[in-house]
Formats: sequence, structure tokens, C-alpha cells
Amino acid sequence: MSAVTPLPQERRLVTAIPGPKSQELQARKLGAVAAGVGTTLPVYVTRAGGGVLEDVDGNSLIDFGSGIAVTNVGNSAEAVVAKASEQLAAFTHTCFMVTPYEGYVAVAEQLNELTPGDHEKRTALFNSGAEAVENAVKIARSYTKRTAVVVFDHGYHGRTNLTMGMTAKNMPYKQGFGPFAPEVYRVPVAYPYRWLTGAENCAAEAAAQAIDLINKQIGAENVAAIVIEPIQGEGGFIEPAKGFLPAIVEYAKANGIVFVADEIQTGFCRTGQWFACDDEGIVPDLITTAKGIAGGLPLAAVTGRAEIMDAAHAGGLGGTYGGNPVACAAALGSIETMKELDLNAKAQHIGEVMLTRLRAMAEKFDVIGDVRGRGAMIAVELVKPGSKDPNPEVTAAIAKACHNEGLVVLTAGTYGNVLRFLPPLVIPEHLLAEGLDIIENAFAAV
Repeated sequence: MSAVTPLPQERRLVTAIPGPKSQELQARKLGAVAAGVGTTLPVYVTRAGGGVLEDVDGNSLIDFGSGIAVTNVGNSAEAVVAKASEQLAAFTHTCFMVTPYEGYVAVAEQLNELTPGDHEKRTALFNSGAEAVENAVKIARSYTKRTAVVVFDHGYHGRTNLTMGMTAKNMPYKQGFGPFAPEVYRVPVAYPYRWLTGAENCAAEAAAQAIDLINKQIGAENVAAIVIEPIQGEGGFIEPAKGFLPAIVEYAKANGIVFVADEIQTGFCRTGQWFACDDEGIVPDLITTAKGIAGGLPLAAVTGRAEIMDAAHAGGLGGTYGGNPVACAAALGSIETMKELDLNAKAQHIGEVMLTRLRAMAEKFDVIGDVRGRGAMIAVELVKPGSKDPNPEVTAAIAKACHNEGLVVLTAGTYGNVLRFLPPLVIPEHLLAEGLDIIENAFAAV
């Protein structure tokens, strides 16, 4: 089996970006789709695979976005397409809560095996990352008989009412959508680049501050769950300083608090390990997954300690489409692809290539304040030269310049000043290098 696609693996620009046909479709979109559904780059895709996206105008763009870390195995991995197609022909839906099917059980078995820890586990499947996080909170509350949920500065957890409340960034995720669910409390995270007393003090001081705030303002005995992304995604690919996560895990364990790792963006080989928790040997009580799990089909999961997962009463967890059979088949194909192609090793290689090039750029361009990330989850934080003041204007300009040259990149960060790079883990080497050339040229031209 191979993830190689017949789609030519080349950047090819035959029109301006976006081209005339994409512009026509964008006009239709504006007349038909709610204005609140934004678009980063309005090129309308007809085919995608490997490391490229082909649009309606015949342009072929290099993909450094992976649909926001979804298409880790590529947009058309052979095993994903084959297994999903076979299931599609057999049946599309029965609802697992009515008449179940093997695919759901098989995905749960795979997740129980792959996620950190060798304890007995259970899994429940859902449709989206936000749904997974919301259900993790439900499960933690049911198990602990407590209500408070602790989250962190710069965190992102979704767009439902509860997960908006858990998300740190107001615009565009929360503005005008309140009131939000109660009993959500935010504490500091160990953000090395912006820690006032220096990165070397970051882990210990941030953990101490977070724990002190929980003890004083909430009371550990009232906390059901502590929820954190092991590398914060939308917040700017912030990797907490080493030692911070273990300290929080230790505190949670000592106080009967369920520690939830939100691995929706970091999971499934993205960081060069199956899960980002693996880096410091973190074993979460519950782990939420989505995005990279099913090669582009909507699927999400909560996996965790059997005694916690089984705390919710029968019928308390579920959803009409949760664990859809076609999505489950795709997930089994996606996991098979990750294993066969050793995508953890490929992600590590992508990280080595990107960090080397981007750190060299940081030496040349003083607008680059920080280069960070693990595996194929890499970011640069842009600042005003001579300071650490965020520079969202140049960030937007760099992204636009890349888009114009046929490279899909994304922005992120609480301050809107982070360029984030999430290439498919199957991207060919020459496209990775060409994409980095485009980024370097964009910085040189600013």
C-alpha cells in the first residue's frame, strides 16, 4: 500500500490566486453561505493529495495547512479511500446506539491500544473535536461529582457554548456569542517566549501560579477536570516549558482531579509521536482526539481510564452520527497508513528540515521573534523589530505573499502574530523545500 497519489506533485500557477473560476465560486459562496463562515484562501479545490491542492482554475498549490492538521496521511490516502468506499457501498448509517457495527468497536480498540498508558481503557466516539472536549468534561463531572473545569491562557477547545467558554481567545471565537457555561476557570500556562522572568524559570513559576490560583480561587476539591493542549494550537503552537505538564499532572493526581489532554490538533503522528503527551511521558486520565484520526472524515473520540469512562450512565453518552461507519472505516485506513509509512519518523524529519531553515531565517530577519514546534507542527512568532511586541500586520502580509505564490499557510496566536505550518506528513521532500523557499522570499520582500 502507498499514500502516493496520481496527482502531479508540483506547484503550478496558471492564473493569479485566486483565479477567475474560484472568484466566481466565491461570489456564489457570499450569496449562499452565512457570512460568519470565513475562508482563509478562497481557492476552490477539485483534487488534493500528497502535498498539493488543485483548484478549479488548474492551479496546483503546495499545502502547508493539512486542513488544520486533519489530512496527516494526505487528502486521498489509498487505505482511507478503499476502506471508506467499501463501507459506503455496504451501508452509510444505522446509528451505533440503535444497531451497532464492528467498525466502531475496532476504532475504539485501536485508540485504547495507541493512546498513552497501559491501564485498562474505554473509548466513546463523536463527530468533532469540540464534541469530544464537551463529553470529556461530562465524563469527568460524572466520575468526580464535581463541577469546576480548569483551562489555560491561550488555550483553544472549540466553538460550542461550553468549549467557547473554555477557549481563551475572544475574537473571532467568542465575540457576541455569550453568555457562556459557568464553572470554567482560567490559569497561566508556561509560555517560554513570553515569560517575564525568562524561559528558564517558566515551568516552575507557571505551575506554581496555576496551582496557587486553583487552590485559592476554586478549591482543588471542587475541580472535576484540568484540560490542556500539550502543545497549544490556535493559541500559537505554544509548547509549555519542560516540567510544566508533569507538575500539573502530579497536582491533579494528588487531588483526585481528572487530567484531560486535548490532543485534537497534536495527535496521530503530527508531532513525531503518536501523541504529544508521549514527549514527557504524560499519561492523561482522558485524551480527546479528532482532526488527524480519519484522513479527513469527521470523527472524534474520548479515550481514557476504564473506571472514569464507565462512570457515565448508559445512554448518557452518544449522538446520532457519533462513530459513523464510513468515518470509522476511514480511521482504520488512516491508522494503518500511519503505521505502514512510519509517519512519526516522517513528521520528525519534516520538523528537522523546517526548524533548520526557519532558524536560519530568524538570524536574517529580525521580525522573527521565535521559532518553535515539534515534528510537523511548526510555527514562527513575528514581532516588531527590537521588541517582543506582536506584529500581526507583517504576519498577515507574509501569509498573503505565500498565498499569492501558491503556498497555503495558516496564521494563529492570541495576538494574531504567528505563522503556523502543518504540512501533510506524506509531503514530498521537494515540495517541502520549495515551500520554505517561498516563505523565505516572502520575509525578504517585507
